[in-house]
Amino acid sequence: MQEEQQPEAAADPMSSSDAPEDGPKETSSVSQNISDADAFKILLEMKLKKRQKRPALPSTVTELDAEDGSKVYVVGTAHFSDSSKKDVVKTIQEVQPDVVVVELCQYRVSMLKMDEKTLLKEAKEINLEKLQQAIKQNGVMSGLMQMLLLKVSAHITEQLGMAPGGEFREAFKEASKVPFCKFHLGDRPIPVTFKRAIAALSFWQKVKLAWGLCFLSDPISKDDVEKCKQKDLLEQMMAEMIGEFPDLHRTIVSERDIYLTYMLKQAAKQIELPRASENEPRKYIPAVVVGVVGMGHVPGIEKNWNSDLKIQEIMSVPPPSASSKIFKFVLKATVFGLLGYGCYRIGHRTVQFVLSMPATQSYLQRLTEVPQQ
Repeated sequence: MQEEQQPEAAADPMSSSDAPEDGPKETSSVSQNISDADAFKILLEMKLKKRQKRPALPSTVTELDAEDGSKVYVVGTAHFSDSSKKDVVKTIQEVQPDVVVVELCQYRVSMLKMDEKTLLKEAKEINLEKLQQAIKQNGVMSGLMQMLLLKVSAHITEQLGMAPGGEFREAFKEASKVPFCKFHLGDRPIPVTFKRAIAALSFWQKVKLAWGLCFLSDPISKDDVEKCKQKDLLEQMMAEMIGEFPDLHRTIVSERDIYLTYMLKQAAKQIELPRASENEPRKYIPAVVVGVVGMGHVPGIEKNWNSDLKIQEIMSVPPPSASSKIFKFVLKATVFGLLGYGCYRIGHRTVQFVLSMPATQSYLQRLTEVPQQ
């Protein structure tokens, strides 16, 4: 899925104080005679002049070169970080990209247009309605896993008082300020990721992971989040995760590294310049792309950059395993059993209460006296 932002009109290079009295009329008449192709060329020239040849980029940016001369600047971010937002803004302003790609899919695109206060409230509120929606969208197992991971995100949100995805919202805002800059969603859809992750885990791995996520309560500081921007600490954290859930790492991290790399390479196609007529030969220039992804995906993107990538396999959802079917059956049986037992207990107590009432006992006594008479 792609979303394109309409280019904003470029600022008039001539200030109003320096313009002659008949300037507006003259400008208006000239603008009516300019074709769309000429207007595009003028704005593009302004954009290229503003683009820095040797941009001063933050240390969190990794530069990648495409075969056709296009450049990709990957900004590695921590998802709960103020400094990551600043890194994204600085990078986009310096390189004036043609495309901005973010680590989001269509199922999370709503966070781009929501304000911080609303997102903070949404992240903290995990209710039955959200659980039902997740299960309806992804299935029982994937829905439960999604809610557990949302609980982790809510825990971090509560600890830091900061809504997730701030760097993506900043990227969205800055991209809209750059003429002819497209905005692409570069992450694999969440339902595919969760379903593949669940299918890769054994029954006991699912139980162990769910147990760990349910009882997550360790305090988290802003300093801990900022440390995630250090590759050595991040690789250590990933190594611990691989040792415990290697299949989970493959589906949630490694496969998404491949998908993100593929989307970045697709975005880094040369740009066709406008033509004055159909007879004029086509001309192309290298593209400049800014990718905004979590720091944990940067090493994988670098690793896969020069590979011939095919994403058909990682987009397929395998059929549920026998353990998943058993777990689903046991879960349903448990829920219905508890509901049935609750109804039985409520009904039993209700009957006892009704029978203990004096009016009921008097009525029953009269009924027993009628056959005797």
